[in-house]
Amino acid sequence: MKPSIVRSGRDITAWTVTVLVCVLLMFALLAPTDVGPLSPRSFARIPVEMLVAVPVLLLVSERARRPVAAVLGAALGLVALVKIADLGFYSALDRAFHPAYDWHSFGPAVDLLTAEVGLAGAIALSVTAAALALGVVIASAAAMVRLTRVVVRHRTSAARTVIVLWVVWLGCAVTGLQIAPSQPIAARSAAAFAYDRAHQVVADIRDKREFARDTSVDAFHDVNGDELLTALRGKDVVVTFVESYGRVAVEHPDIAPRISAALDNGTRTLRTAGFTARSAYLTSPTVGGVSWLAHATLQSGLWVDNQLRYDTTVASDRLTLTAAFNRAGWRTVGVVPANTEDWSEREFYGFDGYYDSRTLGYRGPRFSFDTIPDQFTLAAFHRHELAGKHRPVMAEIDLTSSHWPWDQVPRYVPWADLGDGSVLADMPTTVSAPGGARAGYADNIEYTLRSLLSYVKYHGDDDLVLIVVGDHQPASMVTGEGSGRDVPISIIAADPAVFDRMDDWDWENGLRPGPSAPVWPMDDFRDRFLSAFGSPPA
Repeated sequence: MKPSIVRSGRDITAWTVTVLVCVLLMFALLAPTDVGPLSPRSFARIPVEMLVAVPVLLLVSERARRPVAAVLGAALGLVALVKIADLGFYSALDRAFHPAYDWHSFGPAVDLLTAEVGLAGAIALSVTAAALALGVVIASAAAMVRLTRVVVRHRTSAARTVIVLWVVWLGCAVTGLQIAPSQPIAARSAAAFAYDRAHQVVADIRDKREFARDTSVDAFHDVNGDELLTALRGKDVVVTFVESYGRVAVEHPDIAPRISAALDNGTRTLRTAGFTARSAYLTSPTVGGVSWLAHATLQSGLWVDNQLRYDTTVASDRLTLTAAFNRAGWRTVGVVPANTEDWSEREFYGFDGYYDSRTLGYRGPRFSFDTIPDQFTLAAFHRHELAGKHRPVMAEIDLTSSHWPWDQVPRYVPWADLGDGSVLADMPTTVSAPGGARAGYADNIEYTLRSLLSYVKYHGDDDLVLIVVGDHQPASMVTGEGSGRDVPISIIAADPAVFDRMDDWDWENGLRPGPSAPVWPMDDFRDRFLSAFGSPPA
């Protein structure tokens, strides 16, 4: 082979590597943090860091140049990782990644992977993700070192190019010229991005300290049990959180026709069975996931919108709804079918009894997210706690059949045939692929609502008060953008005296809240509920 051909091949390879290096660094510098504006135009901008880095690398001594380049590259790699995390969090939770507390989310993510691909697959994917993350940092450092060699080799051309780009950058910065909305050609610096994230961490930690003070301010903390919930004496009060049951279920044109019909039919069925419903909306502190934040918010009357606040709340002596019922003489029960191990928060919530996936007695197949079907969860709760003569019970039941990925729906069966759930082994219903996520979501919400309303019809009595509330809106793949955080809430009861206490709430009749239904922040519910059904604090 001729030497010229060999040199030509090496040159092509070298330039290919250089281009890939530039692409990696440009991603770190220019990638937006929100998945919405991510497009090829996002990268047709001028990053100020490169205009600063090139002169610095040309001016430092030859001995210092390589380590300086490596440090700068590694820093850009870390910025790239945070931006990748941002893209993921915006897609799933409609917000940016918060380094101060979002590391906690990786544990539940691994649990979700385990449910979908098994323990070995989850471990393999987690190790691969960690290796890729480390690889991004190392590759960014190596990329900057390589690019520095190219710049030094073409010192004059590099200097002239930087001068021209500085003139263009300054002109674009002064005029505010943008290539797309919120994407100026004079790109916002990665250094500013890193500074903002550092400031965010400090703000989150400061917020935790201030929030800790808020937890100690509780008008109901010292109210005697004989003054709490006096209007519900003798009632079984059941709070059911329906996974991902958001306002989108009754308003999105691809979903609402089915769910609205199910709710309207359910209202008529309840009326025939002697029950009434009132409905409204609550604004959840979370969207797309992290359900425990919503549970803690409704129970505690505090706005628990991140993990630091959650940890602070469950470590406090804040009076929860459950603890209020407990103090007033009810037996309190938590039913958490997604849990597979002991739950440290049980004491905070004040549960006398507790059931999880190990103690519900389910022997049937697992469905999406490795869940126990909601119909069985309700049946097991009723069998253990409400069947026969019993002390009044207050329970929180977490219904999880409507958890992502919505690819399977359990089959509803007659209550008498449900048994230990093994009857479901031969009858799983798979959501058809052409319907996509919204069709699967609608199928699962419809199943859960059917199970709940059927439970009331066949097992409800005059002493049942059922509160049905969504924990959060589903992910953006279902809602689209700008859908908000409202979730439906309904109270179902046979005793008209229950609704007499709610007259000034102005909630709407039936199970389906309309567009003009009241909207409360979710942290308002505890105080309003305790005030309506007991003696307001002095």
